Amino acid sequence: MREFIRVAVLGLGRLGYWHAENLSTRIKGAKLEYVVDPVPGRAESVAKELAVPKWSLNIDDVLNDDQIDAVVIVTPTSTHAELIKKAARAKKHIFVEKPLTEYVHDADDVIKTIRENNVFCQVGFMRRFDPAYAEAKRRILAGDIGRPLYFKGMSRDGNIPPVEFIKNSGGIFLDLAIHEFDVARFLMGAEIKEVKSVGNILVHEFMAELNDADHANTYLTFDSGATGDIEASWIAPYGYDIRGEVVGTEGAIQIGTMQQHQVHILKRSGNNYDIIPDFPSKFQEAYLLEMEHFIDSLQKDQKPECDELDGKIALEIATAATKSFHTGKAITLPTYSSNKILN
Repeated sequence: MREFIRVAVLGLGRLGYWHAENLSTRIKGAKLEYVVDPVPGRAESVAKELAVPKWSLNIDDVLNDDQIDAVVIVTPTSTHAELIKKAARAKKHIFVEKPLTEYVHDADDVIKTIRENNVFCQVGFMRRFDPAYAEAKRRILAGDIGRPLYFKGMSRDGNIPPVEFIKNSGGIFLDLAIHEFDVARFLMGAEIKEVKSVGNILVHEFMAELNDADHANTYLTFDSGATGDIEASWIAPYGYDIRGEVVGTEGAIQIGTMQQHQVHILKRSGNNYDIIPDFPSKFQEAYLLEMEHFIDSLQKDQKPECDELDGKIALEIATAATKSFHTGKAITLPTYSSNKILN
């Protein structure tokens, strides 16, 4: 087992900074050696704050550094495909935030390059590592609810991103619902074979110019015969609301809560509690646990969970859901075997 993994973080926006902070201060076995961001002063500032030895504005500086074992890619989605291929050819292991690529047609070339260069890749679907979702998966595998029959997922976020971000996000299915598509496969232990999506603009009228929706539902059919539905919404004024449920032949598992603290305030007028305000509050631990898994896997020379093929499949589902929304038709998805061999 390797004593430590030398890592570089590429992209120091909000999420990139969190990953850098976790790698530099909280993850045993990781050495954050490099941070990179094209914004003048950003990488230098973060390097100084987190005591990172090297910083740069140029990603190629990292890829040409033989001392770096792995890169964490937290750059805009449009850059993922080329960055992953460049990192793989430089023999760097890869952690990339979702989605794997911007377009499905780029995914196979990316996967081929990863595998030809014998590097590992983990895609950042952090919900798999959230303690509640991980425990639900454990209980399902233990047979606590029998055979899974129905999945229900909900992603409601009142903190809608800026218009300029949404223009380049790929839309509500690719940016928001994709987490639910991945965790549906994860919990149900089955592949999604068909999707049918609908969506509306209920509050944010600018979405019409983007041919997008601020509230959408996707109906799922799994190859196991199970079914499901997913709600994705940018109109939750009360907070950040992520919940899920799996119904089985012998019971059901409900995942998640809107409650931030286990404290109720009781008054004559009723009772209340604090609602989770945003995704950092909800998934702070999950982001740490997914990166711990990545580093631990590399130390043990093992392929991480949630790999490049999982990333491609989630992208295909989100793209199909978007197509269904635009055409009004159900979309059939490619067939994958349980051991995840490419077609």
